[in-house]
Amino acid sequence: MVTDDRAVSLEDRLTALEKRLAPLEDAESIRNLKARYAAYCDDNYNPDGIASLFTEDAVWESKGLGRYEGRDAIRDFFKSASGIFTFAIHYSLNAEIHVDRDTARAQWYLFMPCTLGANNQAMWRAGIDNERYVRVDGVWMFKEKTSAPLFNTPFDTGWAQQRYS
Repeated sequence: MVTDDRAVSLEDRLTALEKRLAPLEDAESIRNLKARYAAYCDDNYNPDGIASLFTEDAVWESKGLGRYEGRDAIRDFFKSASGIFTFAIHYSLNAEIHVDRDTARAQWYLFMPCTLGANNQAMWRAGIDNERYVRVDGVWMFKEKTSAPLFNTPFDTGWAQQRYS
C-alpha cells in the first residue's frame, strides 16, 4: 500500500482553519466592543456601561477632556460627560485592527456630531482613536483608549473656516 505524505488529516486541517479564523473572530469581537462603547456614549454617556468595557487598570485619554487612569476614574469622568456633551452620535470608521493572541491594537477614525452643554452649541468633531485591548476571561476589553482631535468646530461655520473652536 502506497501512502501520500502530502495527505493531511481532517483534524490537522480543522486546526489550521481554526488558527486562521481566530484572528477574524477576535477582530469582530473588538468591533462589537467598540460598537457597545459608542452605544453607551450615545446613551447619555452611561458611566457604568462604559466603565464595564475597560480593564481595572485601563487608561482613557482625550486631548482637551483629560486623562483618566483606572476603571473607577473612567467611570467618574463619564458621570459628568453628559453635561459636557448634551447630545452626541459616535461614528467609528475605517477600523484597522491587529490581533496578537490575547492582545490587540486598533486605529479608528471618529466622526461625532454633538451639542456642547455649556452654550447649547452644535458642533462637528472628528479625531483618531488609538486603542489597545486585552482578552480577560475570554472577553475583549479596552486596556487603553487615546483620542487625538482632527477638528472640533461649530456646525454653522464648519471646519473650512475654523478647524478648532
